[in-house]
Amino acid sequence: MFAASLLLAGTLTAAAPSPDAPQPAADPPPNVLLICIDDLRPELASFGADWIESPNIDALAARGRAFHRHYVQAPTCGASRYALLTGNYGPAGNGALFQRARKLRENPEAVSPSLPAWFRRHGYTTVSVGKVSHHPGGRGGGNWDDDAQPEMPDSWDRHLMPTGPWQHPRGAMHGLANGEIRTNAGKMAVVQSTPGPDTTYPDGLTTDEALAQLDQLSEARTAEGTPFFLAVGLIRPHLPFGAPADDMTPYADATLPPTPHPEKPAGKTTWHGSGEFMKYDRFGRNPNEDPAFAEAVRKHYAACVTYADRLAGRLLDRLDEAGQRENTIVVLWGDHGWHLGEHAIWGKHALFEESLRSPLIVAYPGLPQPGEPSRAIVESIDLFPTLCDLAALPAPTGEDGEPFVDGQSLRPLLEDPAAEPPGGGSACAYTGRAETIRTDAYRLIAHRDGHLELYDHRTPEAETQNRAEAEPETAARLLARLRERLADR
Repeated sequence: MFAASLLLAGTLTAAAPSPDAPQPAADPPPNVLLICIDDLRPELASFGADWIESPNIDALAARGRAFHRHYVQAPTCGASRYALLTGNYGPAGNGALFQRARKLRENPEAVSPSLPAWFRRHGYTTVSVGKVSHHPGGRGGGNWDDDAQPEMPDSWDRHLMPTGPWQHPRGAMHGLANGEIRTNAGKMAVVQSTPGPDTTYPDGLTTDEALAQLDQLSEARTAEGTPFFLAVGLIRPHLPFGAPADDMTPYADATLPPTPHPEKPAGKTTWHGSGEFMKYDRFGRNPNEDPAFAEAVRKHYAACVTYADRLAGRLLDRLDEAGQRENTIVVLWGDHGWHLGEHAIWGKHALFEESLRSPLIVAYPGLPQPGEPSRAIVESIDLFPTLCDLAALPAPTGEDGEPFVDGQSLRPLLEDPAAEPPGGGSACAYTGRAETIRTDAYRLIAHRDGHLELYDHRTPEAETQNRAEAEPETAARLLARLRERLADR
């Protein structure tokens, strides 16, 4: 029956319905389980990193479609999640969704529906648990727990963030073991490994609540036929790199591959000084000068990935136990990458490959060629129209029939991983200071002051040799393409 819904998707062209009442999707509509993981590099076994323990994500990739060249729209949490949840290029900062919320309050007609709002409008129960938008739980205020300041108005039936001993969402966001809260980053350890269960760290509580919500939603689906859109956001491997001690076990004696191009690049680049990382307690050590400490940081990051993988596995197992796998589209998405010493960066916030490339996996029953990855360049903004397409919902268009998203459906690549990519096979991203476009061969970075960086990924130097002066015609051509793509941002 789920496959029948997919077949119907290509024939639905209805305009946006009235927001006043939920509209039914195809019968029977599939559920959606969206798993968001913070700061997740595509350094997983299923993406080619054989030293990482990620069995649950790998199993999902084996039955789904892993997109090995998925790029986010911004190397920071808030702006990247804005792109995912609206399908649009947008503001560059972490306050992007709050800016949208203000506009929505001032003039609802001027703001298009979010991804969960669109599904809610079409009869879905929408629930978020954990860090799905920028703030865990999706609220503003001093401790990010003010119900009067929703980050995504009119989007969720329930938006939840259990905090336990971490007291509030802000405490959980940067929490270490057993309720330790960051009051001063310089006093909080940058890495930690504490014995205990999953709930030793905040993501364990998030997962427990998500499992309870999944049970409740599955019961409603079985009893009443109500489809659900459940989004679960795991914080790890975000800083600080703390995970249960058992998750460090696989890495105690592991041999790590060398870090590619670990030197600070010459000239003006998108490089930055790893400010967030360097503010933590580093025990008087600098990973750029201390190879042993650099290796320790990498291993603790890996432990956080293994921790997040196990929690994702618990969600996927419960989906099976609830009998909902055959009715559900599963998406696993990393909100951006993270540098572990490449270009001498320990963090994100740059427009290099390591900051912008992250894992994306889509799985559903009846997927052709399961386990075969796609190497097409795709973007986070493509997920909104893709999920509408797969769920047989009307395309995200306004009353004038024009799309209100910048992304395009990835359904052709889901049906055939060798198909032509949408959007001409390029991806755009931005910070407050520069913008970039990635094509199959090149990355161009354009700074606001006119300075250009051009990197040729067909060469061993990749993003270490600026070729803008040597290839001015290529730089000009890509700059024009970049400006056209981001003209309405």
